[in-house]
Amino acid sequence: MMTSELPTVPSRRNRRVASMALGSVAALAIIVGAPGLPAAIGQSPEPANAKIRQVQPEDGYADLVEAVKPAVVNVSVEKVMTDDEDGNVPPQMRDPEMRRFFEKFFGQMPDMQGQQQAPSQRAHGEGSGFIVDASGIIVTNAHVAGGADKVEVTMQDGAKYPATVKGIDEKTDLAVLKIDAGKPLPYLQFGDSSKVRVGDKVVAIGNPFGLGGTVTAGIVSATNREIGNGPYEDFLQVDAPINRGNSGGPTFDLQGDVVGVNTAIFSPSGGSIGIGFAISSNLAKEVVADLMDDGKVDRGWLGVRIQSVDEDIAASLGLEKPEGALVASVEPESPAAKAGIRNGDVILAFGNKPVNELRDLTRAVAEAKAGTSETLTVWRDHAKETVKADVGQQPSAEQVAAAEPTGENQPRLGLALAPVPQEMRDQLGLAEGASGVLVQRVLPDSPAESKGVQPGDVITEVAGHSVASPQQVIDAVKQAHGNGAKTVLLRLQRNGQPTYEAIPLATS
Repeated sequence: MMTSELPTVPSRRNRRVASMALGSVAALAIIVGAPGLPAAIGQSPEPANAKIRQVQPEDGYADLVEAVKPAVVNVSVEKVMTDDEDGNVPPQMRDPEMRRFFEKFFGQMPDMQGQQQAPSQRAHGEGSGFIVDASGIIVTNAHVAGGADKVEVTMQDGAKYPATVKGIDEKTDLAVLKIDAGKPLPYLQFGDSSKVRVGDKVVAIGNPFGLGGTVTAGIVSATNREIGNGPYEDFLQVDAPINRGNSGGPTFDLQGDVVGVNTAIFSPSGGSIGIGFAISSNLAKEVVADLMDDGKVDRGWLGVRIQSVDEDIAASLGLEKPEGALVASVEPESPAAKAGIRNGDVILAFGNKPVNELRDLTRAVAEAKAGTSETLTVWRDHAKETVKADVGQQPSAEQVAAAEPTGENQPRLGLALAPVPQEMRDQLGLAEGASGVLVQRVLPDSPAESKGVQPGDVITEVAGHSVASPQQVIDAVKQAHGNGAKTVLLRLQRNGQPTYEAIPLATS
């Protein structure tokens, strides 16, 4: 059986530990409902944990477990995979085009040398989840449910139901499923993770190693943990034993409220060593609400690359102490660029939220609604200034240029584009802010494919106009089409050398 592993967390003390997801296969997870969810969630009938009194230290956990266990489920998935799709192969290397792209710029991957594309097969995996609404809404991890072709949920009484994936957010590793049991189901409520203290007792329930309905207990070892698994991290660290297959299961406080969603462990062996991580309920409940609304999470966007401020940087900039987020670069035509934010600014506050460390700004911007305006406090030239910025909509990881026709007779190249990563800019000698848009994917049978455009090419000009963002490519193609052009000339950087390709303008 395949297993899913998270990237190793960089150690600040040169210690190396393994960080792995808790699902038994590379795509298993579930989330829990709570205040802030859509109106249907968290309503009648009474939640499974409604009558739990606080468990006293001299008590066992039997009453709590008896009340909440019926709302905890096992999640099994099936997925078409190739033999090389396991925890040792990075996700981006599973796509042949992206493999060629990475090998072009970073050399052949060691684990890929001499291997041929493996035949496809059906992989099976198991994880955990929990019901957050009587109608059959279930929360789990994105690494459990993501990419699955078939998802099945098993209740504590053995009843099995096919599940539909309602939404996935890979940045927080959360997913929402829906089953139709034909009757109201027991469900759980989110607690307030901001009130969880180090030393509080917690109980975890899940499906470790396929052993459904397993209960473990322990304490909260730390709060507000970051483990390098994503940009919006807020984990509770617990020592309640959790293992592979616990992914997506709940961690409860002694009132029976869900305070965390089990997601990852640190382990050199693959089993529990007493260091587990659960997504905080306050983060999970907001993500679940968005996923239930339209299947995706809308986040605000400024368009800046930021880094931490250490004591040396603070001293050089005249700051009294290390604080804020240092702006390393500003994306062209982004909300930050339009607001006049500059490289070297230190953002000290976003609206009324102080920025003491990087994640304070990341979360504050993500929670802001696109289209709203916020006042930023920045440190510039040894003094505080205020800047007003219009929050934008965070773009998706890739934007399809002209493969996103909005009506008839729209030009189409068949390219998926993205900003050029800084590592590639350095390798290609592209200055910060200079033109350049990465070709992330070329659609089959598209005009671009017919002319040999390849993943990893960098578009620097369209019809003689410099381009620095995917949207500029789209706009330039549309303008050329509007002017009656039958082809559009692209200037590309390929293997460090400039080249031109004239692409026919197909229409949809």
